[in-house]
Amino acid sequence: MQPDWNERFATEDYFYGTEPNRFLVSRAAHARPGMKALAVADGEGRNGVWLARQGFDVLSVDGAETGIAKARKLAARHGVALRSVVADLRTWTWPVAEFDIVAALYIHFPSSERPAMHAAMANALKPGGRLILEVFHPDQLSYGSGGPPIADMLCSADLLAADFADLDIEALEEVEIDLASGPLHQGRAMVTRLVAARP
Repeated sequence: MQPDWNERFATEDYFYGTEPNRFLVSRAAHARPGMKALAVADGEGRNGVWLARQGFDVLSVDGAETGIAKARKLAARHGVALRSVVADLRTWTWPVAEFDIVAALYIHFPSSERPAMHAAMANALKPGGRLILEVFHPDQLSYGSGGPPIADMLCSADLLAADFADLDIEALEEVEIDLASGPLHQGRAMVTRLVAARP
């Protein structure tokens, strides 16, 4: 059963905190005037707002109205603009060839939906644009530090290599990390990371 994200985000506190994802920070701090970023399933906005603070023109999309409302508050707190939309990613009309960065951090889909969602992320990139993605690896099931407890929703490097075969893969790794972002993402974890560019 998937969590009710509207309910989860309907608190004053930020469920996953307000600090950006560390892998995103390590890969995306290179904005130039006019560059555009898409923050996919951005939740309460910690990643989209960080991208905006670096100078990107950011579109933050999430299915939870409560999350997007908090993302707007966080953007206002930091004095940055953040375009946002509430949408179900499975039925949203995804932009095509529009973004220099697509940030997809801890977004998990069942195998029946994942290829189409990953293709939509790739297609949203401009030529030369980069996808920055971090997800839980199947081995995460034995860690208990976060993520969906469903093997079908977790991704190995081989799976991501297949899904994004049309992109130029610049980095792809399975790595153990320490999580520290909110009550359900804490401790040692096994993740898969990808950076890939549209030719």
